Amino acid sequence: MLNSIEEKAKEIIEKLRPYIQRDGGDVEFVNVEDGVVKVRLLGACGSCPSSTITLKAGIERALKEEIPEIKEVEQIL
Repeated sequence: MLNSIEEKAKEIIEKLRPYIQRDGGDVEFVNVEDGVVKVRLLGACGSCPSSTITLKAGIERALKEEIPEIKEVEQIL
């Protein structure tokens, strides 16, 4: 089951990437562990004050809507 969650999470993040890239940033899937998706924000997102909003209101919301098992999304450096 974990594999399917991971694959779904990767797929959703890939769909979101063009929107993030349009603003000069990027997002990279790292892994899923105990319902927590870990991502790395790159480019402009790494230093943008709005990156928390992008992470929580954008990426996390989209993942939770599609994958109920997801508890949260964390940014790793």
